[in-house]
Amino acid sequence: MAATASAETVAVTSSSRRTRIRAAFFLSFAPRARLPGAVAVAASTSARRCHKDHDKASAAIDDDDDLVLDVSEPTWDDLVLGSKVPVLVEFWAPWCGPCRLMHPIIADLAKAYTSRLRCFKLNTDKNKDVATRYGIRSIPTILIFKNGERKETVIGAVTDSTLATMVERFL
Repeated sequence: MAATASAETVAVTSSSRRTRIRAAFFLSFAPRARLPGAVAVAASTSARRCHKDHDKASAAIDDDDDLVLDVSEPTWDDLVLGSKVPVLVEFWAPWCGPCRLMHPIIADLAKAYTSRLRCFKLNTDKNKDVATRYGIRSIPTILIFKNGERKETVIGAVTDSTLATMVERFL
């Protein structure tokens, strides 16, 4: 009987230990680019550079941020509604974890479709009127505009392949 009790205790201990290990693994998870061609290669080399030389990697990340520009209420009409090419806008906030997961995915999309798609991000904490106008209740929310009209809405964090498939329909 004592052997059975100790086996159960070990099972519970190892089970809770596995849970802790799995939780720690999940928290350290970083999404990987699965976009075809140069985007996937650029993402993998960027990850390798990050381990080798942090300064060079942060400079590469800053370059990617130049492809996804901030948009605000005063510039909304000109940049988003007045654009000749389709526009992807991410509604986000600095405190939102899933939003931060979407930033590299959207930067990869912006790089892959450089001349055919414009990508922007709108901080919902600073631009509440635009978020209210489009009924944004959850972030991250991604809207696709074409010819000034809202064509598609994606709520929540999605994979890069899902987002790329959605963008392809409007190019």
